[in-house]
Amino acid sequence: MENRGPEGGSAHRRGRTYPMPKRSPSKRISRRYDRLAFFYDFMEAPIEKSRFASWRKRLTDRITGDRVLEAGVGTGKNLPYYPSGVHVTAIDFSAKMLNRARKVAADLRQEVDLLEMDVQFLAFPDNSFDTVFATFVFCSVPDPVRGLRELRRVCRPGGRLILLEHMRPENPFPGILFDFINPMVVRMMGANINRRTMDNIHKAGWKVQLMENLSSDIVRWIEGTHN
Repeated sequence: MENRGPEGGSAHRRGRTYPMPKRSPSKRISRRYDRLAFFYDFMEAPIEKSRFASWRKRLTDRITGDRVLEAGVGTGKNLPYYPSGVHVTAIDFSAKMLNRARKVAADLRQEVDLLEMDVQFLAFPDNSFDTVFATFVFCSVPDPVRGLRELRRVCRPGGRLILLEHMRPENPFPGILFDFINPMVVRMMGANINRRTMDNIHKAGWKVQLMENLSSDIVRWIEGTHN
């Protein structure tokens, strides 16, 4: 398979896929999201309108550089907030979620390369992007540290990581509650609600420059750099 960076141009827009390794645990989760794709936006509409959309708007001002990667584009909820004048490559491991993102991009006339790819196994050369970002993604990546390391690998030195993530609360009682109900949530949605995402970011080698609590300490805005 040919490894091509964000300069790959029209080949990416044709919807090239990068199959996951056999036996990858991501296959099971991607099938869950394929099943949810048709009504996913409807399910999240109330919280998207009341909370998530206002947080996503920050991306327009915080994404910097000419070459940008979105990991886990899903149904394309971040597309309206891409800043102008940047080349965005967006990936997801669910083909059906990507199909919905393509419709959003077409409606917005948004130039974006949409690729079927697993963040744990990125098919880009080192130092390909100026900014890498994800919103509510690392709750469902089977090996989040590996995925975050892959983002660091393809981000240029001095480049930026932006994450909008929900995670396990630090308060002991709700933390234990999240641990208890997490298996049920994973079976239903494929997402973990008890990830220790801050620890995972540090383990992956990122230097955190900004961490802001948006909803208690469960939803956070995080910015890091690759040194």
